[in-house]
Amino acid sequence: MDQNALKEQTGKESVKYIKSGMIVGLGTGSTVKYMVDELGKQVQEGKIKDIIGVTTSSRTAKQATDLGITIKDIDEVDHIDLTIDGADEISDDFQGIKGGGGALLWEKIVADASSKVMWIVDESKLVHQLGAFPLPVEVIPFGAQHVFNRLEKKGYKPSWRMDGDQKYRTDEKNFIIDLHLGEIDQPQELANELIHMVGVVETGLFLNRVNDVIVGTPEGPKVLHARD
Repeated sequence: MDQNALKEQTGKESVKYIKSGMIVGLGTGSTVKYMVDELGKQVQEGKIKDIIGVTTSSRTAKQATDLGITIKDIDEVDHIDLTIDGADEISDDFQGIKGGGGALLWEKIVADASSKVMWIVDESKLVHQLGAFPLPVEVIPFGAQHVFNRLEKKGYKPSWRMDGDQKYRTDEKNFIIDLHLGEIDQPQELANELIHMVGVVETGLFLNRVNDVIVGTPEGPKVLHARD
């Protein structure tokens, strides 16, 4: 099976965990797109009723709305029952890097408001140790070059996330600096260091945040339980 087939398989499998009446966090990314397509289909067919979606990006919000899924802003709900999102890397101990799609800030806010978090990935996203995938760091535009310079001096090999010949802008109009680290030996220490750097809004290190992972494999989807 090719990678897109694995993503589709995983996205469809995750919809089995969405029940009528739920408030559901809808993530961002290519695998999640398949999940939202399947969820929209089941909503249109009346198989899943009275759900509310809270999205992690304007792209997902448009897709879900076009499919007839009711969408509310995160501040219009008091909780989220389940968030289903993708991931760029998942280590052996279920730590993650997210933000390849540029939605890390909204993704983390939605995840932290959720009773349960599920990540859906193809098997290529499973790694022994985080770091081969560039680590996204979201920064405010004011003084962003100074943050970039500081990261460079630390040897973190930063690069600007670009959109054509312009710096990429998140839904909050911030910039993203990607760190090309190769390996992250101490993710918690790195997360603490980066988040206390003035000008940094959030990082793509998602630590101790996932409950279950559905992995697409040629033998079929596998569910890995991370924590209660």
